Amino acid sequence: MDHVMRVVIDTVNFIRARGLNHRQFSAFLLENDIHHGLPYHTDVRWLSRGAVLKHFYKLRTEIAEFMQGKGKPVVQLDDPEWTRDLAFLVDITEHLNVLNVTMQGRNKLVTEYYDSVRAFQGKLVLWQTQLSKRNAAHFPCLKSQPVNHQSMDKYANLLSGLRHEFDNRFTVFTELEKDFSLFRSPFTVDASVVPEAMQMELIELQCCAPLKDTYASVAIEVFYQSLPPQYPMLTAFAGKILCMFGTTYLCEQAFSVMNINKSKVRNRLTHGHLNDVMKIATAQQLSPDMDKLVKVKRCLASTSKM
Repeated sequence: MDHVMRVVIDTVNFIRARGLNHRQFSAFLLENDIHHGLPYHTDVRWLSRGAVLKHFYKLRTEIAEFMQGKGKPVVQLDDPEWTRDLAFLVDITEHLNVLNVTMQGRNKLVTEYYDSVRAFQGKLVLWQTQLSKRNAAHFPCLKSQPVNHQSMDKYANLLSGLRHEFDNRFTVFTELEKDFSLFRSPFTVDASVVPEAMQMELIELQCCAPLKDTYASVAIEVFYQSLPPQYPMLTAFAGKILCMFGTTYLCEQAFSVMNINKSKVRNRLTHGHLNDVMKIATAQQLSPDMDKLVKVKRCLASTSKM
């Protein structure tokens, strides 16, 4: 869909990159009683692409009129086929953004990411089938456009390509599916399908009523941390799953913190200070030891008489 994105980026940059154009466009929108403008597009931020596309689609009539007045007409906006492609791109990017947001955040296990990806792959199958039957129920922008059978087949093929990309990208999830199933549901999985080294421990675990009650009442990571010593194989197996990094979110977040703090206007910030800032920013649970801090603090006794 580069033929759509390229036009959108060029148009948005023409409006936003020049202060005069931006002010004139904002005033033009206010004259039409529109109080939201165009966000700036940033290549390194995937979520910004969805926001730009959504606002561009909503303001396409005003953008066409403004660009016409500037002597830079966007002829693609008069092309019904291009507008349909824009609508489809807005919808699929919105779906991808929703997936992107679910893949962010702290204290998430790799199995949760796997569930999100698997759910999205199932949605892709549904959307492809529906679009091939000219049903755009889950594509509101595309649904508002006049469509034909040829266009729907094209969009269904694009979703097929996206499915293929997801299958290639997340092949490792498929290889770990059995391990994830055992990790999430140790009391319901069939002991005969797990590795032989863990079969005896798993059967004993499934027959332990207190542990079953614990599993139902606490988070899954807390459950595995509370396993008694007679389950060494299951404990080691759970530790392997718990240590997996599902996304690079924490690394990207730490890099953003470093960029914010280590700027050219903070030239007195030493590497030691930056190291301390990074430790505090990346610590998920950090509380000061007040007793220790008080002990090492020297109290200054006053020598003056009251």
